[in-house]
Amino acid sequence: MKTGIIGLPQVGKTSLFRILTGAKIEDRGYSNPRESHLGVAKVPDERLDKLAALYNPKKTTFATVEFADVAAIGQEALKETAFLTNLRNVDALIHVLRAFEDDAIPHVGPIDPLRDIKNVEFDLMVSDLTQIEKRLERLEKDLKKTRTADLEKEQALLLRSKEALEAEKPLRELEMSPEEKKLIRGFMFLSQKPILYALNLSESATLGADLEAAAEKYKVAEFASRPNAGVTAFCGKVEAELAEMPDEEAAEFLASYGLTESGLVRLIRKSYELLGLISFFTAGEDECRAWTVPANSRAQEAAGAIHTDLEKHFIRAETIHWDTLLEAGSEAAAKAQGTLRLEGKDYLVKDGDVMHIRHSG
Repeated sequence: MKTGIIGLPQVGKTSLFRILTGAKIEDRGYSNPRESHLGVAKVPDERLDKLAALYNPKKTTFATVEFADVAAIGQEALKETAFLTNLRNVDALIHVLRAFEDDAIPHVGPIDPLRDIKNVEFDLMVSDLTQIEKRLERLEKDLKKTRTADLEKEQALLLRSKEALEAEKPLRELEMSPEEKKLIRGFMFLSQKPILYALNLSESATLGADLEAAAEKYKVAEFASRPNAGVTAFCGKVEAELAEMPDEEAAEFLASYGLTESGLVRLIRKSYELLGLISFFTAGEDECRAWTVPANSRAQEAAGAIHTDLEKHFIRAETIHWDTLLEAGSEAAAKAQGTLRLEGKDYLVKDGDVMHIRHSG
């Protein structure tokens, strides 16, 4: 699962990507300004930290999210095949919005994140509308030759999508059945992708309060309640400094701003949720590890995330929620208390479950 980082020029998009993934873009010799940069970020998870403290394993492995730093967005860029391909090949978007003042970094007109959201959203919808109109023209010709139920379903859904876009409603807000989503999956529509709006703020002595108030201040709070969308805030300048610090020093630095965690931790967590993902854990003396699965995955499917053989030879999953295990103090104590359960293949895995897979392999 891949999340694309998009934004207008000079918003701190590539800086965010570099801080998230540790990628040294400036050292990699990219000659094509439209080239997409790829990197992986660890998903911070204090639940896994606490499990590791209980087990003291040789290794602790966090979940990860893949990020793509896509070139600066705009109407001209959206006409280019290479740019569109990079953008269509991501599963969700983070739209970085400039909310910081800096005379050294040029900006056209007043700083207005709400305007930038509307402008970029409009460009994404126009791109989708163009794609739909072309496909509808071909469908009309195909339906004159032969009428099939599949073609008629596709036409009806595309007409409904066209209507939504013409009313300036992005496709992520259009209700669709799983069958309908499958029907148009191949189009990889841009306005259908889940989106996280990320406000990049100026550094200030009251940064903690500023981050909390940012969505309201810049009039983008309502986007947090829209389907498949969310809003968060961070300060790129502070995050860049944090990235260079050891953990203890970083915690003190955050505390000086009235923060308990960095903006990037929240951003990564929110992008993970936006992708519809959850984490379950395996824990032992060798390794404590977070595994990524889609929400509502069955236990047997979760076993397959660890290894295909475990899915194939699945018998049962010993299951306990992470905080229940910590309260018990050990697996042996949890068994004695009756809180360690045996679940079958159709059990729906919950975010934060600790699982041991029993198998016949």
